[in-house]
Amino acid sequence: MNNLVRRENSGGVATLTLNRPEKLNALSKEVFEELDVHVDAIAREKRKIGLVILRGAGGHFSAGYDMSEVLEHVKAHAKPHFHSEVIQKIANLPQPVISAVQGFCSTGAMELALAADLIVAAESAQFSDVYARWGLTPVWGLSLRLPHRIGTAKASEMMLTCRSYSGRQAEAMHLANFCFPDDRFDTDLAALAADILSNSWYANQVNKRALIEIDGLSLHDAHALELFKNEGLAPDAGERIAKFFAKHEASK
Repeated sequence: MNNLVRRENSGGVATLTLNRPEKLNALSKEVFEELDVHVDAIAREKRKIGLVILRGAGGHFSAGYDMSEVLEHVKAHAKPHFHSEVIQKIANLPQPVISAVQGFCSTGAMELALAADLIVAAESAQFSDVYARWGLTPVWGLSLRLPHRIGTAKASEMMLTCRSYSGRQAEAMHLANFCFPDDRFDTDLAALAADILSNSWYANQVNKRALIEIDGLSLHDAHALELFKNEGLAPDAGERIAKFFAKHEASK
């Protein structure tokens, strides 16, 4: 691999960093190939990795797909639907995934960010869908995931105007779950990661899978799925409950 996507493990977190800062982390076939390798490895590490963070190097998430590749028709040399499949793999990872967005997050990059369970934005982040500006159309899931997250009316606004939205605006429309001040971004991101990792990794993974499986089902069918496919207590449930009672007794 060419180190276009760096992986760093720390305390149960696997951080995948898009690493083309000289090109504002523009996405390419090679970037997706490296993402694919990392994501396949992480999917097999459910006990070692409890959280995945996807971010960009150099202060930007990604400016979107490398337009030089679009002009060269590189997609013709890639497996059909390869990019969509990689994004779907990220969405279906057993572990929770956070897209940590600083700077630009445009078009194809937004399709990538939307694969995460949570999106965290810096105040200075800039989200945009400019496919229409270039006469292009989304093929990696944006037209599905964006309205699913923010509603059809707001998705229409973003897609038809090609306007840019700040981190605070993204939070207000529920595109981002959280917006952190620029000077506290890494600190607040670490605190959020710690909150997630402090819970049962098994329960987090079961809850994520349940949310994926019930998506689009009626309330009746979703309830049946929860009742009859319930995976029961986490292996660490007994230990966690015992610690709760011990702490409660100690506080008396």
